Amino acid sequence: MEFSRSFVLCGVVLISCLVFAASLSDTVFYDNFDENWDGRWIVSQSSDYGGKWKYEKSEGHEDYGLLVSEPAKKYGIAADLAEEVDPKDGTVVLQYNLRLQKGLECGGAYLKYLLPQAAGWTPSDFNNESPYSIMFGPDKCGSTNKVHFIFRHKNPMSGKYIEHHLKNPPMPVNDKLSHVYTAVIYPNNTLKLLIDGEEKKTADLLSSDFEPTVIPPETIPDPEDKKPEDWDDRAKIPDPEASKPDDWDEEAPREIEDLEAEKPEGWLDDEPDEVDDVDAVKPEDWDDEEDGEWEPPKIINPKCEEAPGCGEWTRPTKKNPAYKGKWKAPFIDNPAYQGIWAPKQIPNPEYFVLEKPNLEPIAAIGIEIWTMQDGILFDNILVSHDEAVAAEYRETTWKPKFDVEKEKEAAEVKLDDSEKASAVDGIKGKVFEVLHKIAELPFLSKYKSQIDELLAKGEENATVTLSILATIPILLLTLFYSLIFGKKKKSAPVVSEEAIKKDNPVVPDDAGANKEEAVEEETQEQAGEIEGEEAPAAVRRRTRRDT
Repeated sequence: MEFSRSFVLCGVVLISCLVFAASLSDTVFYDNFDENWDGRWIVSQSSDYGGKWKYEKSEGHEDYGLLVSEPAKKYGIAADLAEEVDPKDGTVVLQYNLRLQKGLECGGAYLKYLLPQAAGWTPSDFNNESPYSIMFGPDKCGSTNKVHFIFRHKNPMSGKYIEHHLKNPPMPVNDKLSHVYTAVIYPNNTLKLLIDGEEKKTADLLSSDFEPTVIPPETIPDPEDKKPEDWDDRAKIPDPEASKPDDWDEEAPREIEDLEAEKPEGWLDDEPDEVDDVDAVKPEDWDDEEDGEWEPPKIINPKCEEAPGCGEWTRPTKKNPAYKGKWKAPFIDNPAYQGIWAPKQIPNPEYFVLEKPNLEPIAAIGIEIWTMQDGILFDNILVSHDEAVAAEYRETTWKPKFDVEKEKEAAEVKLDDSEKASAVDGIKGKVFEVLHKIAELPFLSKYKSQIDELLAKGEENATVTLSILATIPILLLTLFYSLIFGKKKKSAPVVSEEAIKKDNPVVPDDAGANKEEAVEEETQEQAGEIEGEEAPAAVRRRTRRDT
């Protein structure tokens, strides 16, 4: 029995080893940067690429990576694969970890999967012109915020290389945590993009998911075809039979003087809008020879503020009911219309048909970016033929770090909330301390019990926030005002002229004088009722433009 169990255990171990060995055989390239990258990766010596790469730990971890150390620089670095990868031979998995430790506002964080050096490049002169097969990864600046997937494809008819861009790509995760980006290319032309192991986009390499499409259009406009000179592409034309009506007055103005307008009573024709400021004094340091003759500044004429207007009065204008403007003939359908001209279509000499894209082989990995942010960390760069290998690396290398970072982020948020709460409590205590002192003022002694009760309720409220605290003094002042001054009295009823005559009969000669006295007394009473309240806003003085 013991022998059987041991035999089974040995079998399981053997199978596991075989599976692991098979997985390793499917891994073409993997760099976890446990050792310094110097020697494996070659920094570009091109003059434009002055950014310094560093071998640094990821913040908060003992794990190392390839770090972009300076802002506003171009970076170039490349590493050869042990063997070339031909995407046409089977599934290809591209994956790497990325951490934007200072965020990303403007810059790239993508990888380029390069052609063999026989295509015309070397690691020491690696630059943006170095030929690549695939470009994959985040890029953000201005309106651009996407995870690129671009592949270069050679047109078999023309021999030209064309870049084909994935349309509507996913957006990158723009926080400061570790994330893992994965691209899987299948033999059936399907592309799958994952972020943190979650599928974000699928596309067909030969479909309209890419711009431009790999397979060009079968026909193209004839570049030699020219639009005939007599081609009429006007859908509408002025009616040649139409004529201007006899009563159409093109000279009539759009606006005319309003003859019904009258000058407002009290208009001061001889008063200017502005007058010299009689209180102004010539500055002591004024030099007439250098500064010119001193003139007092102008102020609004006080007389004009009380009058409806000053200066020469002119009638305002109004819309002219007879205005028609310049006459134009109405449009009619063009009987000679031939449609919108377009060149004729001819067979496309670059057209071809294929069942699978002819993706170029990958012989090296390069990072060629320009970025305004430093702190970009690359890690766990993988090229494999097996999705399971990529999934295993995600679970064992990325997931543990990500979980730790998420826990730390949550703890920092909690601490920040706690600090904010403490700050609110501190401000709350000071606010109520001041309010209690205000409540001790002698003129509020009559209402002290009510104020103390209100303050006690406010102090007991545990949900008081900064915005609420800001409103408490305003509410209290409103309450104090209400307690001290009470409600507004009702206005006295208006006394009619008939009632005055009935209660106080007078002779005709005194009627006008008594009426004016009654109105004046009524006005004084009403003014007394609202004494201490804010007076209505003054009516704006009318100007000539208003009349």
